[in-house]
Amino acid sequence: MEFIEDSIYHIYNRGNNRQQIFFTDENYLFFLEKIRSGFSLHCEILSYCLMPNHFHFIVLIKSKEDGRIRDLNSAIAIILRSYTRAVQKQENFTGSLFQQKTKAKKLVGNVNETVSYLSICAHYIHQNPLKAGLVKILKDWKYSSYPDYVGLRNGSLCNRELFYAFAGISKEQFLIESETLVSEKLQKDLF
Repeated sequence: MEFIEDSIYHIYNRGNNRQQIFFTDENYLFFLEKIRSGFSLHCEILSYCLMPNHFHFIVLIKSKEDGRIRDLNSAIAIILRSYTRAVQKQENFTGSLFQQKTKAKKLVGNVNETVSYLSICAHYIHQNPLKAGLVKILKDWKYSSYPDYVGLRNGSLCNRELFYAFAGISKEQFLIESETLVSEKLQKDLF
């Protein structure tokens, strides 16, 4: 995938054959730390959700000011390979953990464009645990950025101010909208 500077993308992948990719709390936290260090040169993370068998990130691609910076595709590949090796050792298995290709859908082609799907996509990814029956209320899923957005924790992985600015939405409006489930039609438009 070619990532374009100053554009916003929804990046996602799942377990090979839809298998589980996170087995313990430590797996989720280890993966987030790999994401933090691997993505920091390339993008700002605006929103995320980790599920037992897949993950979602919404990112804003940074301008490349240093020619030595690897591209985001390489960073994603390194993160997934490294995480896979750790889980293979932990779970004592061989073979692929993730599907072959991580997908990325451009939500906004230029940060000056009107953002139509940014907040919808964030709601969609935050609502995954609720739809899967893992929690009864959104704020209870600790492996997403939603608890940060509602003020239950002060995580530093996501740039919430950038999200609100680019989505053209206030925190209050975002929280009200987050309680409305994203329709099937809008979900199809996201993918």
